[in-house]
Amino acid sequence: MKTVLKNIFIYTFGFFILIQVFQVDIKNSPTNPEQEIKAPKEVMAIFKRACYDCHSNSAVLPWYSKVAPISWTISRHINIGRKWVNFSIWETYTPQQKDKKLEEIYKAIYHAMPVKSYISQHPEAKLTKQDRDLIRAWTGKAPF
Repeated sequence: MKTVLKNIFIYTFGFFILIQVFQVDIKNSPTNPEQEIKAPKEVMAIFKRACYDCHSNSAVLPWYSKVAPISWTISRHINIGRKWVNFSIWETYTPQQKDKKLEEIYKAIYHAMPVKSYISQHPEAKLTKQDRDLIRAWTGKAPF
């Protein structure tokens, strides 16, 4: 039995070492302040505290973002987040795109964002009802 457990440990450890070869590169593109979202300082403070790691080109990556398979998940979240809305390039969106993204922010801020897995590692990102109400009021969108 000890030999079986030892072999399981060795193979698991070997597999973990092997997957480190398959690294993903999470890049922060250079930012242009002219393209960044413009919002009141209270809203910007919330965005920077709770949203920017996935929804901007200014992600602050923890040390474990270099460890597979965790790095794969973080990379996927950031890529999806930036595709959904990227506050670093907000001013490059058309007025129609901005309007649609504001509607999506209005909806998501109460139901889905920030994701629980992010909050578990970044408790400071947890939004209060006041934070959510402030963002929703800033979007200027009425309930749907």
